[in-house]
Amino acid sequence: MVEKVITLDNISLIDFLGVENTNIKEVAAAFPMSKIISRGNEIRIKGTTPEIARISDILESLLEHYQRYGKITHDNVQSYLSQGGAASTGTVPPVPPNDEEVLVYGNRGVVVRAKTENQKKLVEAAEKYDLVFATGPAGTGKTYTAVAIAVRALKNKEVKKIIITRPAVEAGENLGFLPGDLKEKIDPYLRPIYDALDDMIPAEKLKLYQENRIIEIAPLAYMRGRTLNNAFILLDEAQNTTPMQMKMFLTRMGPSSKAIITGDKSQIDLPNKQKSGLVESIDILKPIKGIAFVELDGSDVVRHRLVREIITAYEKAGQ
Repeated sequence: MVEKVITLDNISLIDFLGVENTNIKEVAAAFPMSKIISRGNEIRIKGTTPEIARISDILESLLEHYQRYGKITHDNVQSYLSQGGAASTGTVPPVPPNDEEVLVYGNRGVVVRAKTENQKKLVEAAEKYDLVFATGPAGTGKTYTAVAIAVRALKNKEVKKIIITRPAVEAGENLGFLPGDLKEKIDPYLRPIYDALDDMIPAEKLKLYQENRIIEIAPLAYMRGRTLNNAFILLDEAQNTTPMQMKMFLTRMGPSSKAIITGDKSQIDLPNKQKSGLVESIDILKPIKGIAFVELDGSDVVRHRLVREIITAYEKAGQ
């Protein structure tokens, strides 16, 4: 008998192995002549060389399925067992209908996809270009869609990390008067990003990603001096960057990185009517080939139906 060890890195063990390792026990039951033991983040397989190869194919297929969809179910295990592993049969893993439209299979059955035409344009632009500007009013799904695009890229191993940042600019409230240390003061400004990630990545896995700096969420000031390579970088609330901050951010991109910049030009909170780095950069960079600009509008609002009407009313009032 020979032995092979498969290490499970950067995954939620309960989502992959199942409660009380039920998924692995199902695989083991299908191969009674071999021994499959799961301990911590390692799976040890003992058996004959041909059978170990079959078991490895099945486990590798299950790992690919997990990376794509975020969890393994009893039906998934049975499907791959009946196929003998996608790698050995050449068959395609079972996928839900209209899979090409899905960005992320998230938590609690959440399916994240672009819901409007302009959101679809944002997805298409991110696939074709390394730098994308997405602007539009509140509720149009700019941040949520951008986060989903980045999470998909990470799950598909197109990038090694996600870096999400936004300027910590107060909207009528001074940071200095808020309670807590710097992180506690800044976290409320990053809350929309955490909310999006909570929908898309299991809590245990998200915590693991953050501990290993695979996903970083930080104020824009923390980006200074860094070169961000092999990463998907998101700059949110970019209308509140100064021209100097925007230039600093844009020059952080490494040779294998992609970036999406989102902002609402109607909600600039900079003091003393200071010029927005987002507005200036769009004017400066439009002639450059290889940069995409996507404009979302009231028709893309996916919040409460009244939000769309509120935005229209303010636009008519010239606000």
